[in-house]
Amino acid sequence: MTRAINKNKNLFMAVSFLLWLPQFMYVPILSPYMEYKGIPYSFIGIVLGSYGLTQLLFRLPIGITSDIKKLRKPFIIFGMFSSMLSCFIFLTMDGPGWLLFARALAGLAAASWVAFTVLYPIYFSEDKVHAAMGSITFIVVLAQLLGMSFSGYIVDVWGWTAPFWIGAVFSIIGLILSFFIYEPKDKRASEPIRLKGLVQVIREASLWKVSLLSILAHSVIFSTMFGFTSTFALQIGFETNELTWIVLAFMIPHAIATLFMGNVLVPRLGEGRSLMAAFLLTSIFTAIIPFVQIKSLFLITQGFQGFVLGLTFPLLLGMSIKSIRSEKRATAMGAYQSIYALGIVIGPLLAGIVNSQFGIASGFYFVGGLALIAALLIVIWFKEEIFTYPSFKNKEAKKHDIV
Repeated sequence: MTRAINKNKNLFMAVSFLLWLPQFMYVPILSPYMEYKGIPYSFIGIVLGSYGLTQLLFRLPIGITSDIKKLRKPFIIFGMFSSMLSCFIFLTMDGPGWLLFARALAGLAAASWVAFTVLYPIYFSEDKVHAAMGSITFIVVLAQLLGMSFSGYIVDVWGWTAPFWIGAVFSIIGLILSFFIYEPKDKRASEPIRLKGLVQVIREASLWKVSLLSILAHSVIFSTMFGFTSTFALQIGFETNELTWIVLAFMIPHAIATLFMGNVLVPRLGEGRSLMAAFLLTSIFTAIIPFVQIKSLFLITQGFQGFVLGLTFPLLLGMSIKSIRSEKRATAMGAYQSIYALGIVIGPLLAGIVNSQFGIASGFYFVGGLALIAALLIVIWFKEEIFTYPSFKNKEAKKHDIV
């Protein structure tokens, strides 16, 4: 029995990896590729933005439909197919309109992540939700690390379209494997799902609290590592061919942290304390970035920031569905992932405005302040747990499901 469960877990993680690797394989070169094709900057921005917009529009509907149909696997297969089709359109079609359609399809594939993150915890016991989310988040970060690290090299060796070819091959493999994913029957999902009950889930206060914290976390990472960190690094003396070292310095500790949170930190400190510590340290290591002018120290700072930010995402992911009945979790996850997508858009936008007005260093102070606000909100919302020792006086008493 254990052997079969482990086999299902490994297959699921392989498909998850193959969903994300193709997207991060070409993302770093997508903007210069479109510039090479002669597409104006204004339309490049529209193409890039379509990825987040598609997720914002489709994650919640996918979650609701998945709950109503009581199925996750078909949406996973659909996500893999969308990813594959996106790569093939990039390869075979020309013109701005087709590129926009291809990138929007990639966003649709990313929106299917709702079904992934709801199905995977079913392979675990209820008290292992955070460990499950840590494992699945690790796979995403690993895909980010490998894709972002090698995309530039692949283009240098094989040309602009090589990342799309590699992405298409991986997507085909992932699509084939997705048909073999095991979706167990949820015994608690026997009663019919009513839309009124799903609306109640979306209105749940705890879901909105976790989503707001995730908006702040995504604002930080998309304003720094996925935003202005490389720009600042070039200003203090890094060469363009050295930016890979910054990616590695950030992403490797970031990946390690996703496993550390659920397996080590939460069992010892509890959710509230762990999350507060992660955001507080994120605030510190983000705000000190402008003060670090030496390359070696800059890489070390990136490592610490990557690690503490990596602690936040799997914990928030697990908390978003922890208290939700299993047959309604896709709705909760869809709402959560749709809401935090705002941070991907708003964070860099505001940081860019601050940078324009006061200089690039001020942008790091600004997003560091966002992380500090998150830490303060956690103190307010989780004060009973944070200031009570031990954290888990009665684990069973805290287990509850939304009706």
